[in-house]
Order: sequence, then C-alpha cells, then structure tokens
Amino acid sequence: MGKLLLMAALALASLPVAGGGGSGAERASAKAIAKAIEKHYEKVKTLRAVFLETYRAGEGDLRVESGTVYFQRPGRMRWDYESPEKKLFLTDGHHAWFYIPANHTASRAPMRESADWRTPFALLTGRARLGEICRKVSIVPNQGGPGAPPAGNTVLDCEPKTGESFVDAQIEVDREARVVRVLVKQAGEIATEVRFGDWRENVALPKSLFTFVPPKDVSVVDENGIAGAKQ
Repeated sequence: MGKLLLMAALALASLPVAGGGGSGAERASAKAIAKAIEKHYEKVKTLRAVFLETYRAGEGDLRVESGTVYFQRPGRMRWDYESPEKKLFLTDGHHAWFYIPANHTASRAPMRESADWRTPFALLTGRARLGEICRKVSIVPNQGGPGAPPAGNTVLDCEPKTGESFVDAQIEVDREARVVRVLVKQAGEIATEVRFGDWRENVALPKSLFTFVPPKDVSVVDENGIAGAKQ
C-alpha cells in the first residue's frame, strides 16, 4: 500500500509497541497514544472527511489528487476522487471496487485478496486491528523544521508484519487523537501520503453509498488483487 491508515474504532488494547531500542517511557507513551485513539473512536460508527492524496514513485512520478472519503462499520469505505479526475474506490464489506468513469471499466476483488493500498484503512471500519497489520509500533521523534508535525501532534510508525503489501507506514494524530495524516511506503520507492481534514463523526450515511452498481456500458473485471489499479 502506498499511504496508510487509521482513524476509527481501533481496538488497540493489544497494540504491540516498540521494544528493545526505545526507553520504557517511550513504550509507555506509545501505549497511551494507542489507548487514546481507541477511546476516541470506540463509539464512532461512521466517518466523513475531505482528503488530499500525494503519490510519488521514484524521482519522476508525482501525482496529487483530492476528494471526499467515507467510512462505515463494519468493513465499508468509499473514496470519491474529484480532482483532477473522477474515480471511485469502494469496499462494501465483501468486495473492493475500483472504477474510473472515463475508462468504462470497473475492477472487483474480494476484500481479503485486494492488495490495494487503501485496504489497510479497514482499521477505520472496525474490520481489523492495528496489531494484526503492524509487527511493531513506535513513536517517531519530532525533529522540527519544515514539514514537521505541528506542536501537539504525534506520529506513530508501523513496522508491518511479514506478508503485508507495504514496507512502512506512519500515522499522525492530533491532540484529540484524531488521525490527520497517513503515509504508506511500498517497495520500488513508492510513497503515498493522505492528509485528512474536516472530519465528521457519526453522520447519517445511507447504505447505498457503499454499494456499487456498474453502469450498463461498464465492463467488470474480476481480479485476485487490484493493487496498482489506481495508478
């Protein structure tokens, strides 16, 4: 996956935190942040936010996109890309769909097999635990300078378990334990960053929002995994 995760009913009581190199205070702090996130989102059933996504591949490929994202427990999310091109990524609890209207083609894959970078956001839909994806979680020191998180924000680093589709991920939360930024790094010098804003919690979202019915002129391609489809 190329960016990553979090923000919702995360059951993080069993969250693995950094061992060995980190001090006891650092490990305790990571646990405290995890519990704060859990407490904040344990009663959240739906979420809505605007997002800005930056995708980088090596030195030459840079793409910036924006839109609106929705999450609903259990296991549903919808990414409506609005600029510069309309696109849709949706999970209905069973399948992951990726659709570009201009291409007249939709890709479909079982959620358990989809390797698309967004799938880890299942954490925000109550479908997975952070500890099921991350082998170790630690706090990233704030070095200050350009691009550093604002005062009061904390960045957690997720070292993935074997078999995950990313090599590293970072999750930035604010003072109220709300996720404001996710960075996912993949093999091949691919990095995807998502910045969230205007979060709305427990808003009324119709079930139809998480259902995709292909238009009549759209061909559906069934795939074992749709990683890279968005690229």
